Amino acid sequence: MNMTAAELAGRIDHTLLKPEATLGQIDQLCAEALHFGFGAVCVNPIYVRRVTKNLSAREGGDSARHCPVVCSVAGFPLGASATATKVNEARQAVDDGAVEIDMVAAIGALRDGDQAAVCRDIAAVAEAVHRQVSGGILKVILETGLLTTEQIILGCRCCIDAHSDFVKTSTGFHACGGATVEHVRMLRAHAAPLLVKASGGIRTLSAARAMIEAGAARIGTSAGVAIVAELGPLDP
Repeated sequence: MNMTAAELAGRIDHTLLKPEATLGQIDQLCAEALHFGFGAVCVNPIYVRRVTKNLSAREGGDSARHCPVVCSVAGFPLGASATATKVNEARQAVDDGAVEIDMVAAIGALRDGDQAAVCRDIAAVAEAVHRQVSGGILKVILETGLLTTEQIILGCRCCIDAHSDFVKTSTGFHACGGATVEHVRMLRAHAAPLLVKASGGIRTLSAARAMIEAGAARIGTSAGVAIVAELGPLDP
């Protein structure tokens, strides 16, 4: 797979979701995203307004490069919030400027095989995101490391039925681990026509390439700068 640095950057959600993140680190994240032309900046809801302002100002950015969109999270990182709470988180983030929401599915219900509950949870957030912002995107995190093959397939079916836009492997916060090539392939096979986001533990160019080759359309990582730098200078 041959990709330029700019092409790869456009697939990356430049991410900082650590609870100890400071305002200075959030501002740096935005500056890096503008410089490299990352696809999105993904932060916790409390920082969405600040990120929206930073990206709108395009400070330090190259106007010839892609301007990242704002992404935030709902029900993160456990997925165990009430559906109404996830909906409110998503609505508030969209009000503050986010156009993409990464929500964590109701993982316990998914492990129980409760398809109706999982679908209701996703559908409520999908409806809020799609109604509230033109071109809004919902990505649903399944935390695949916790699931059996059958549960992953069920999760994919729920995402399709509930009108998600993406399925996503992992939060990156659970001890079960992050994205694997096997799970990306599984999501790609069973969630089509939805797109796949690989996230969790992707820190090198070789790992990012492997995920894309397996079917990931987007990569969520806090190591985007280092990954893109492995390809050399950005295109002029």
